[in-house]
Amino acid sequence: MQTVTLEFPTEYLVALGLIPHRFFDRYEEVELLETLRLERGWRLQLVRVRRRGPLRSAQELARESLRIRRAYGLTTFELLERRPRTRDYIVLVRQRNPESLRALVGLAGGRIAPTAPFRMTSSAVIASFHGEERALRRVLHRLRQMEFPFRVVRASHRPFRDTEQPADPTELQSELITRAWVLGYYAVPRRITLSRLARLTGRSAPALGKILRRAEGRLVARFLGERAPLPADNNTVRTAAPTA
Repeated sequence: MQTVTLEFPTEYLVALGLIPHRFFDRYEEVELLETLRLERGWRLQLVRVRRRGPLRSAQELARESLRIRRAYGLTTFELLERRPRTRDYIVLVRQRNPESLRALVGLAGGRIAPTAPFRMTSSAVIASFHGEERALRRVLHRLRQMEFPFRVVRASHRPFRDTEQPADPTELQSELITRAWVLGYYAVPRRITLSRLARLTGRSAPALGKILRRAEGRLVARFLGERAPLPADNNTVRTAAPTA
């Protein structure tokens, strides 16, 4: 298993329909936090979106949900968290895949998954993928055939470890994971189901589950960060790095 990080010009992803035209007139950055499901026809993802101006309220977004879904080709749009200080939304989205992405997903054959780091700005996209080397090579070969400009930023047998990423849970994550602990969600056996816990917190079960998983992930990252660091990795993938 290997992890490959690529850099693309954003304009090419816009041309392929993966990013809406003029999307970055309104937003500064998009970060893919987690891909929950990836099929040929659609994908379900947890993303962080940074707005250029002040954040809109949850009520305003709820009123405009239909317009947002139509504008960005979404079948699901759920606001999980607002971060006014950093102007970020954390949202759960289910989105149809354009034909170009369907072809690549089919070529990957379920053996490749998006992973961190995966960030998009108006000028460049840093996209990482983890999976079998043979499947990764097939996808990169297809990109070259498509004359799609990209360069390999990093290729390694080890997963990416973002030492600059804050490992502590956010205030919301801390609040919800604490409530889950107190109510017995982490007991063995569990004393409360995720559905019941979600009703008590006023959230849907999928949304709450994603928040808890993000909190758990940060706690695990902090635990691993306190252990001895991994040795340096010199076994990089011998993958050609075409450029524009």
